[in-house]
Amino acid sequence: MMKKMSIPTSKTSLVLFLCQIISALDVPLDSKLLEELSQPPTITQQSPKDYIVDPRENIVIQCEAKGKPPPSFSWTRNGTHFDIDKDAQVTMKPNSGTLVINIMNGGKAEAYEGVYQCTARNERGAAISNNIVIRPSRSPLWTKEKLEPNHVREGDSLVLHCRPPVGLPPPIIFWMDNAFQRLPQSERVSQGLNGDLYFSNVQPEDTREDYICYARFNHTQTIQQKQPISVKVFSTKPVTERQPVLLTPTGSTSTKVELRGNVLLLECIAAGLPTPVIRWIKEGGELPANRTFFENFKKTLKIIDVSEADSGNYKCIARNTLGSAHHVISVTVKAAPYWITAPRNLVLSPGEDGTLICRANGNPKPSISWLANGVPIAIAPEDPSRKVDGDTIIFSHVQERSSAVYQCNASNEYGYLLSNAFVNVLAEPPRILTPANKLYQVIADSPALLDCAYFGSPKPEIEWFKGVKGSILRGNEYIFHDNGTLEIPVAQKNSAGTYTCVARNELGKIQNEVQLEIKDPTMIIKQPEYKVIQRYGQVSFECIIKHDSTLLPTITWLKDNDELPDDDRFLVGKDNLTIMNVTDKDDGTYTCIVNTTLDSVSASAVLTVVAAPPTPAIIYARPNPPFDLELTGQLERSIDLSWIPGDENNSPITNFVIEYEDALHEPGVWHYQTEVPGTQTTVHLKLSPYVNYSFRVIAVNKIGRSQPSEPSEQYLTKSASPDENPANVQGIGSEPDNLVITWEPLKGFQSNGPGLQYKVSWRQKDVDDEWTSVIVANVSKYIVSGTPTFVPYEIKVQALNDLGYAPEPSEVIGHSGEDLPMVAPGNVQVHVINSTLAKVHWDPVPLKTVRGHLQGYKVYYWKVQSLSRRSRRHVEQKILTFRGNKTFGMLPGLEPYSSYKLNVRVVNGKGEGPASPDKVFRTPEGVPSSPSFLKITNPTLDSLTLEWGSPTHPNGVLTSYTLKFQPINNTHELGPLVEIRIPANESSLILKNLNYSTRYKFYFNAQTSVGSGSQITEEAVTIMDEAMASRQVDIATQGWFIGLMCAVALLILILLIVCFIRRNKGGKYPVKEKEDAHADPEIQPMKEDDGTFGEYSDAEDHKPLKKGSRTPSDRTVKKEDSDDSLVDYGEGVNGQFNEDGSFIGQYSGKKEKEPAEGNESSEAPSPVNAMNSFV
Repeated sequence: MMKKMSIPTSKTSLVLFLCQIISALDVPLDSKLLEELSQPPTITQQSPKDYIVDPRENIVIQCEAKGKPPPSFSWTRNGTHFDIDKDAQVTMKPNSGTLVINIMNGGKAEAYEGVYQCTARNERGAAISNNIVIRPSRSPLWTKEKLEPNHVREGDSLVLHCRPPVGLPPPIIFWMDNAFQRLPQSERVSQGLNGDLYFSNVQPEDTREDYICYARFNHTQTIQQKQPISVKVFSTKPVTERQPVLLTPTGSTSTKVELRGNVLLLECIAAGLPTPVIRWIKEGGELPANRTFFENFKKTLKIIDVSEADSGNYKCIARNTLGSAHHVISVTVKAAPYWITAPRNLVLSPGEDGTLICRANGNPKPSISWLANGVPIAIAPEDPSRKVDGDTIIFSHVQERSSAVYQCNASNEYGYLLSNAFVNVLAEPPRILTPANKLYQVIADSPALLDCAYFGSPKPEIEWFKGVKGSILRGNEYIFHDNGTLEIPVAQKNSAGTYTCVARNELGKIQNEVQLEIKDPTMIIKQPEYKVIQRYGQVSFECIIKHDSTLLPTITWLKDNDELPDDDRFLVGKDNLTIMNVTDKDDGTYTCIVNTTLDSVSASAVLTVVAAPPTPAIIYARPNPPFDLELTGQLERSIDLSWIPGDENNSPITNFVIEYEDALHEPGVWHYQTEVPGTQTTVHLKLSPYVNYSFRVIAVNKIGRSQPSEPSEQYLTKSASPDENPANVQGIGSEPDNLVITWEPLKGFQSNGPGLQYKVSWRQKDVDDEWTSVIVANVSKYIVSGTPTFVPYEIKVQALNDLGYAPEPSEVIGHSGEDLPMVAPGNVQVHVINSTLAKVHWDPVPLKTVRGHLQGYKVYYWKVQSLSRRSRRHVEQKILTFRGNKTFGMLPGLEPYSSYKLNVRVVNGKGEGPASPDKVFRTPEGVPSSPSFLKITNPTLDSLTLEWGSPTHPNGVLTSYTLKFQPINNTHELGPLVEIRIPANESSLILKNLNYSTRYKFYFNAQTSVGSGSQITEEAVTIMDEAMASRQVDIATQGWFIGLMCAVALLILILLIVCFIRRNKGGKYPVKEKEDAHADPEIQPMKEDDGTFGEYSDAEDHKPLKKGSRTPSDRTVKKEDSDDSLVDYGEGVNGQFNEDGSFIGQYSGKKEKEPAEGNESSEAPSPVNAMNSFV
């Protein structure tokens, strides 16, 4: 029976309290909103805690912070205020807390050694940096000493002491000779962790006078050299062998303390003759797998990323043929503080509750202390809403004055952690972040999501209404999301209309309207059908569609899910695809894909190409099968076969194919034996032992193969030992501790006798081991267990049967099983090349840690957020693989002005190793796309209203908009260009003081700090004065005006007839004579090259299109030019339409790629304009 559990009253209240504090405010990452909200300071960048600087260069101590209002900065040095104004060598960067100490102009780095701390403060609180310890690097010289030569007896041990000077940071030690060549090291001679050079036993070849110890100080890029040491080895016969004695460490036991996460290095170097071999064990346990490495000829035990579980006793054993020596090192792993739960920023509304939690661990257990605005909380100003309970601060009924920055300090004797977390109490009326009157378009019967992004403090309540006076939306037909979004799961035609989102809290109320349009789905009402067509014929596929009249569909044809071949035989029509002169390669599946901005549909059909019926001709056929097969000349390994050919059937026999059956091993299965020319009817065949042969013959001509002949009589050959060994012998491990040896078994007739078996042999390569062998049955695999990970092996497989062994097989090299790589690539660096391309570098991992065949490196990268929209969304992680031992790669296709993360992993045949730490990088800004729309409304006599939408892809922070416009007269000439710069936060503009009844052309684009984006163009007309319009109509309708126009036309017709008659008679009429005698300079000659009038020629209009070209002509509408003008399609277009389809006037002309200055014309006048000029 289950027991009922009762919760005490105190615990119940605690649970309720924790439920309340979880509901802290989430602030949307909206750039405009974040600029308006007050925020306490946050440290964003600071120098490392232990900062070793180059004494020859300026010291830069970083401290960057953000906040609203922007914070001010101050510094302390060694616990007291650091007045930078009193030190001419110290400056602080503008709008930053970063200090620059001028060393290169006379300052001394030693004078600025100390502990620095930065404070960033505004009206909402103060954040502090870590204690930054500044120390200049040091690379002192070796002290002078007199070194006596070392006289050593052959076989004795020797230690050459280095004793480098104490530097900061410590130097790297290595031994070289006078020629700057590294001294060779081995199991006998090696360098210890302290830099000394140890000889387990000296040999005569060790005699030399130039043992030199070098100390390299990386920080200052200097190398210091110790005086050369001389060693002279004298020989005594015989040389006495000695059992091992440890040179370092001394004694039988020692202790070692290491910090969690560091690398543990334990060393044992022994003297002895012969040279001792070192072995390591952990008493009472195993050495940690995957983290243990042996260095310096196994004299050094290395364990990476140590933890408390690695504490214990480690024993090193030095052994040679005379005995052994050992030493026990007691290892204790301590831990500097590390976070379990770091405090997080808290945004609350007045009257709400919250909590800051700071939990850390370490060895010993760290102590937790709190500060408020950089002051210990015990002496900080009291706040009645605040209560400190150990590692937790509890806030109850906070007010705006409760805003502050709190610091949690976790420290023990091995280090400390410091974390800033602010409490920001905001009282804000509701804001709706979704743009007003946003238009949503969805396909009928699809889900519709209407956004209402909001913010307020306290958190506003959201309600939705439909229509101007609609009631609040409720019921199962709607889904209301916590972020304010209204979801209509199945939108119908009656779902269209205006929806109103209302956000309210105790400080106010705000509403926003959005529009929803429901579109008809796109359908293929006549799909392409299956077609069978003869070769060289013609075939068509239809794809007739029905779509919403407001959506513009595009139809794309694919062949076998790929683009159509680039071939003139493929003709794509409005609703069909025609293939001319069909060939065999046109066989396949053809797909019609219809796309709109809202949906996509497709349909497919198969085309089968068949050959045309053959022309009647002589009947050719395959030959008849041979007959009367006879075996003669029977021997153990050969036999003769003869036959009689069948009828050729009008096509000569080209060759005969001989096949055999092995009734003993594979009855009923026929194998290819050989073939001979068609003129030959006898063949000498080689045979294998222990096979019961039958033969048959097949005749072949140009038409095909005959039926096989009847089988010959059977012939059984005698047994013998195998002639060959298995082929394709391989050794590939399937697990880290095994070796799987495989081979292709011999076929039945290859066994040469009964009792077929295999002798499998293996031994580890480069190790003086004997062969290990097993004899297995007639199988194709043998598994060797208990092998080291990824070690090369020599392998051979030999066949044998009851009569003996096959010849000695050749050896192949295989490897035991791979294991996952152990370490991640280090030093991952990202170099951003431009806004869409970055280059990533990494250090290759040591080959011994790959533990398999190195296949390459994988770079995982993903977009974290767009810096222009400040919105986080789930983005698919991308993976790039770089084969081989590459150490860099390019990341293409990045989005401008975005934050990315990446890591790198090494790959072997087993899989991927651990990932490197995530690397964050940002792409710079790019130029924006064109504004989403440009609409011109409210025309008056002298003004127009322009409205526009921000670019769909800002690719950065918009700085401004540029508007250019110019008038167009009635001869389509462009007037002077006017340019206006508009702030980025504007979305409309009223242009005044324009000319009445005038057409204007507008060019509009957006800018970021990088440059201008592509432009969008539009045209509009100011309205005409009504009185002038009526006068023009009156004149045109007067009878006298009509009569005058008719008389002029009649007179022109008579003159043309007279000129034509005079020209045919060959005479010159007076006007012609005058033209010949006095050429009118105003009459422009025709150009000799193309015969067009020079003043109005437009060579581009007369260039012929290339036959079969699929590339757009110069008349094609390009996205970067304009999306709204029909004149881009060519001459003769007399009308133009707005984006909404309304007619905005009569205008014919060629599209400009850039705005034109002045009144230059780029086209010939139309006949209508010519008549106007005449009148």
